[in-house]
Amino acid sequence: MTSHSGAAPEASESTRNATLERCLSVLRDAKHDSEQFAALLLVTKAVRAGDVDSRTRRRIFDAVGFTFPNRLLASREPPTGCPEHMFRGLGLTLLACFCTDPELASHSQILNKIPTFNNILASPSDPDDMSTSSMIDDVYQCLGALMGTPRGPKELVSQGTVSALCQAYVNRNYGCDRALELLLGLLATAETKCWQRATPDLMAVLSRLSEEFHQAEDMTKFQLCDVLPHFVSPALLLPRDRQGSECLCNLYRGLVSILSSKLSQSQRDPALKLAACLTQACGSEWIPTERAGSKFLALLVNLACVEVRLSLEELDPAAVDGKQEVVTGCYTLIELGILECMKEEKPRLREAQKIQLVRIMEEAFGAVIHYLRQVGEQKLKDPFIFASVRILGAWLAEETSSLKQEICHLLPFLIHYAKTLFQEGDKARSPSQHVAELAGLGSPQGSVWPRDALRFLLPGLCHLTAEDRPREILISEGAPALLCQYFLNQWELLASDPQPSAPPDSIEISLQTTCGVFLNLVVTAPDLVRRDRCFSSLMDALLKSLPALLPQRDRLVLAANVTTLGLMMARILDTSPGLQGTPPAKDFFEAAICFLSQAHAARADPASQCLVVAVSPAYEAAWADLSELWFLGMQAFASCVPLFPWLPQTVLRSRWLDDLLRLLGQAALVSVDFEVLTALQGVLLELARASQQCREVIVLQQGKELANRYGMAALEQCLCEQ
Repeated sequence: MTSHSGAAPEASESTRNATLERCLSVLRDAKHDSEQFAALLLVTKAVRAGDVDSRTRRRIFDAVGFTFPNRLLASREPPTGCPEHMFRGLGLTLLACFCTDPELASHSQILNKIPTFNNILASPSDPDDMSTSSMIDDVYQCLGALMGTPRGPKELVSQGTVSALCQAYVNRNYGCDRALELLLGLLATAETKCWQRATPDLMAVLSRLSEEFHQAEDMTKFQLCDVLPHFVSPALLLPRDRQGSECLCNLYRGLVSILSSKLSQSQRDPALKLAACLTQACGSEWIPTERAGSKFLALLVNLACVEVRLSLEELDPAAVDGKQEVVTGCYTLIELGILECMKEEKPRLREAQKIQLVRIMEEAFGAVIHYLRQVGEQKLKDPFIFASVRILGAWLAEETSSLKQEICHLLPFLIHYAKTLFQEGDKARSPSQHVAELAGLGSPQGSVWPRDALRFLLPGLCHLTAEDRPREILISEGAPALLCQYFLNQWELLASDPQPSAPPDSIEISLQTTCGVFLNLVVTAPDLVRRDRCFSSLMDALLKSLPALLPQRDRLVLAANVTTLGLMMARILDTSPGLQGTPPAKDFFEAAICFLSQAHAARADPASQCLVVAVSPAYEAAWADLSELWFLGMQAFASCVPLFPWLPQTVLRSRWLDDLLRLLGQAALVSVDFEVLTALQGVLLELARASQQCREVIVLQQGKELANRYGMAALEQCLCEQ
């Protein structure tokens, strides 16, 4: 019995092979289309594409090539009594057969059929029409094969397949589930290009999916949590659009339904990841501002914190690897919580909610610190470690009073980690490549640049260097030298891209924040500045940087940072050879005088009809960010005057003295702010003491009278004594 049961398939296969041999012989030797067509019918009847082995498939191709299927696809009228799409169906069957060969699938004759495939998918279809369904199956097989070729995805996107797949899915055409699968594949490989070429069609799919997500009451709801993130990123940059707003509303309602219920981990994790995708796309805008939205926002952050604690506290480091994706999503939600807790204007959270969330987030960050302290050297390049350091940096930027001891214990790791990534990146990439990536021109998949961890740690370091114990740890771990290298690297990147961006890009902000860290060190650890050679290198860089930076008015805040830091360091490093009247030193101080002198101007006051001293128009927009730096810079400049004998001559050449005294002479007495007057007096006083020529200029410009008029007693006394 066994032998008989095995013989039947063998006989069937033998018969099929014999039939194929006869058909292939006819196809090869046929002299008329009718003979070839009859043989082809037998071939397609005998086998379907999936049943053909590679040897037979190649023999079929050798017999007919692409010429015959091309003719079939071009034929519009089938023989009398045959189905309407018979020729086209046969042609597609052959192409589907050929596409199972990777070499043939990438052939130009397949690529140029993409518009034909698109037309078939986008056309209305009758699921009961077997010939049409078979034809669509063949098209999906061809498209699936193209997706697996190097050129395939790019060609499909550029030739409009994304729109065709969207229409097939939205219209619920036959095979629409396969259309969605292919869409997910194309979005995974070329998301930006897909959205650029087919935004309305992709929005239609998102609209349908979000509606299904809101309405579903079965497992479909959880399955859609895995599908929807592929459609979220760029689409929801337009939430004010009616269709986009409806999508957001449906997604919000669907997530409220899920996350407000008792869930298993397998159900909760995809929902948290979807919420994180929405947050990355449009911040908190997808959550309504009314009380229910506020309650859900607090719940969302709470759930994220709980997930982080469960994953990072209770699991060993090896087990955490399986939870990285959902924990990274939770980091996004926690960052949203940080931003909302810090928001003062139009807050979404009530004060009681903020206090509760800060406490819960503190516990989550305790878990992050616990996890990072266990990280070994072999995991430093793991993207999840970067995500963990990044979110900790976001917390430290706003909150350094809690977990102080734990943070101090972690600081050596953070500096080592940041240094490792920075040094790897410095070797791996040129400035032009880095700028290209920041502009979105680089390929993340092909990039070897490790991520910039220091950029996210800098705000926290700015706070920590103002405190004694953290500062001591940072100094002992070599943070100043690392930050100096980082500043020089970032300056090189900025100089290679001279066009300022608005708002300032990450490089400019990193430079500003690094200056803030150095200012803390200059004020609190001047001996360190004197003895650590890295500060001499930094001083040289500042001397050369400011003259090139100052003309770029869109980078005025950065110029203020560089000016003030340079002046404050100069008074500590006054014996440095580079500051002894060298061209770079003179150029720097000329630029510093330019920055300081142009901050205020006389302006007519409509109410009093008098001239008043006001912030100059060029500085007004940024004054909130740079006013403190200006005052510090004025104090530092005044301190530099007696240290550098050549400096008063530089001031005289700039005509700052004349302009400053003229400004005070023109303005109404009450219009000059006390702090501004104190800063101006400090500079005038030191110039009068250090230089006979400056003193004469001040006196000639009614300096004694002005000093008396404005109550500048120290200046008046100095001028009278002389």
